[in-house]
Amino acid sequence: MEGLKVWRLSSSISRPSSFRQLFGLGSSSCLILRCSDGGAATTSNTRLPSRNLRSSTSTSTSDREAVRAIRLKKVEQLRSKGLEPYAYKWDRSHSARELQEIYENLNNGEELDSESHHVSIAGRIVARRAFGKLAFLTLRDQTGTIQLYCEKERLLNDQFEHLKTLVDIGDILGASGSIKRTEKGELSVKVDSFAVLTKSLLPLPDKFHGLTDIDKRYRQRYVDMIANPEVADIFRKRAKIVREIRKTVESQGFVEVETPVLQGAAGGAEARPFLTYHNSLGRDLYLRIATELHLKRMLVGGFEKVYEIGRIFRNEGISTRHNPEFTTIEMYEAYSDYQTMMNIAEEIVTRCALAVHGKLTIDYQGVEIHLERPWRRETMHNLVEEVTGIDFTELGNDLKVAKDVILKALGVGLDIKDKFSIESCPSLGHLLNEVFEIFVEPKLLQPTFVLDYPMEISPLAKPHRSSLENRHAGLTERFELFICGRELANAFSELTDPLDQ
Repeated sequence: MEGLKVWRLSSSISRPSSFRQLFGLGSSSCLILRCSDGGAATTSNTRLPSRNLRSSTSTSTSDREAVRAIRLKKVEQLRSKGLEPYAYKWDRSHSARELQEIYENLNNGEELDSESHHVSIAGRIVARRAFGKLAFLTLRDQTGTIQLYCEKERLLNDQFEHLKTLVDIGDILGASGSIKRTEKGELSVKVDSFAVLTKSLLPLPDKFHGLTDIDKRYRQRYVDMIANPEVADIFRKRAKIVREIRKTVESQGFVEVETPVLQGAAGGAEARPFLTYHNSLGRDLYLRIATELHLKRMLVGGFEKVYEIGRIFRNEGISTRHNPEFTTIEMYEAYSDYQTMMNIAEEIVTRCALAVHGKLTIDYQGVEIHLERPWRRETMHNLVEEVTGIDFTELGNDLKVAKDVILKALGVGLDIKDKFSIESCPSLGHLLNEVFEIFVEPKLLQPTFVLDYPMEISPLAKPHRSSLENRHAGLTERFELFICGRELANAFSELTDPLDQ
């Protein structure tokens, strides 16, 4: 029986440039994917600004409060004129992108003023310029931007003055008018009427510096998306990836199920759980740290292929690469092994890449990744020997001697942390894995399945079926998938012997 699990960092804190998916498999088959909001398991090249990473936005708290007070007065002014600054509805005919596509061949200086070319749009104002009796506003919706071309003579009553005095950057406007392309080539809506749909009370991040505070970017993603529109593309790509994962696994006969989030005992993984209290039952419960155990019970009950996309909670460290609350996609398949899961992992990643990018050659942060199948499959022992020249099968069973050999051969240039990690290894299996993580893992840029992990670090995997042969002694049927030096998948032939467990 083989299993597949998929973890994803929550979009509330995931890196904007996320390329992380983790697949885990077992002897009844199980697959686990991990993506970040990122997505996602996307290969977006969006990067956090390198300048002023720890600084706050350019607007101080006192300035923000002053701006808020001014804008609250504008809210009162709008209402005093019979205008509701927080509208119920706006009927729009087109999005910004639709207008850009429909009128892409409109010539510079040309205007279409007939009724058939009268349009209505809505979005947030992100820039504005005013010159006497003419004003230009940049309106952005979820599809893109378009310019509002506002003439005093064209607007009725005091609308032009309202536009100049009561509309601020950050406000959400609805506007109607005809289509015009300016002499400079900017497609515009020549406004004949508009309405404030939502009056913004706080200023947007400074246009030049943008939103550079990392903490705020992660904790206030809505502000990040306003200041850095490309960030929203990561969320869209992540949605495509999740849809494609569902399509891929369901095309192979997997059934999606839901299992309990509140559990009497936290199991299925090694992690510190969140504790909560159920008032009606009068007892403590744990937020799940894995979906594994209940999915396995589905197989016991007669299902042969199941998966779940569900929230996982682990009360551990927090960083830009680790969120205590994240989403997993975990799959189990009966009558299969870790070889089957390698094929499924390849299928999922390649189909997601095609869905998002339309190709299998992807540039990720300056590295060209080739996802064409089949991917390389090599044992951990062989990869360590390939990179370091050390054959662990010849080191014998003396842990101290093995550590001395490793430090003598590889210790030059190692930092104190890595040396300490090697010296602290409690077994030869841990030592092999530590050497792999330090020296081999960063070099695995192209898709590579690393096979046959030591038993000491793989307690839930079956012993290798050739373990009676000396070359497989102490090894398990487990793999991890690496791309760009990062672990994307973890899988194994599931340990099903109840006595062994």
